[in-house]
Amino acid sequence: MPIQEKLIAKRVEQIKAAKVTCAVSTIPQNAERFGAIAQAAGADLFVVQSTVTTAKHVSKAYKPLDFPAFVKSMKIPVIAGNVVTYEQGVELMETGVHALLVGVGPGAACTTRGVLGVGVPQVTATVDCASARDFYYKKSGRYVPIITDGGMRNGGDVCKAFACGSDAVMVGSAFAKAKEAPGRGYHWGMAYPHSSLPRGTRIFVGTTGTLEQILFGPAQTDDGSQNLMGAITTCMGTMGAADIKAFQLAEIIIAPSIQTEGKIFQQVQRVGMARKGAVEQPSRNQAARPKPARSAAR
Repeated sequence: MPIQEKLIAKRVEQIKAAKVTCAVSTIPQNAERFGAIAQAAGADLFVVQSTVTTAKHVSKAYKPLDFPAFVKSMKIPVIAGNVVTYEQGVELMETGVHALLVGVGPGAACTTRGVLGVGVPQVTATVDCASARDFYYKKSGRYVPIITDGGMRNGGDVCKAFACGSDAVMVGSAFAKAKEAPGRGYHWGMAYPHSSLPRGTRIFVGTTGTLEQILFGPAQTDDGSQNLMGAITTCMGTMGAADIKAFQLAEIIIAPSIQTEGKIFQQVQRVGMARKGAVEQPSRNQAARPKPARSAAR
């Protein structure tokens, strides 16, 4: 169904009326048109996002986006993504973008790795793009934050993203569990509704607590899915990091067994860390519920 452009401005105005930050996301071929609408309506951030975004793009179907010209034309910060490599990160930073989204395929509802066979483990992608950020900063004096996007299931995942060098994280499924989430216990990614090649599915994550609980606690579970901010501050204290920049310098080891070492009773009894990634399945009645209405600028 074609995007109704007047509804983009209307939604931005509704969000700003609630006195919160408003970000608008679109794919590159719609960026120039939707960017002007979002900016005029009062959006605070504009995101140009696709499965893989590069500074150079070739298309016979539409005019490719000129990133440097587009960023210069916008009066609000432009975030671009997604990226996973050092070279790709540096090239996009050189276009003038204000932040980068990092990750291809790790999201809970994303099927890109199965559909396209494309993806990079999130730790590797974050480390490489953090190196690109540091190189570009030394070269230009301009700091471009990187945002680890996808795979943030619990506090441990968020903490590891920062320790790998990220400046921020994009959280989806964890927030979809909030009572205030419009999906009513369901979560899906932006590539889910693609008309010819969907690269995302609709998953049930359940409703576990309020947004306040998920962000700030008090946690009523022991699996790290609630009080994400508490997890970050406690992990930073454990690592001896006074701020995020110090946290980014933490020593990292690759240890596949760290999640299972000494946890035999948890595994047998399916409690604590043995529940990681598991989710209660919806009942027959829940599964039969109609899909909630959704709107997105693509």
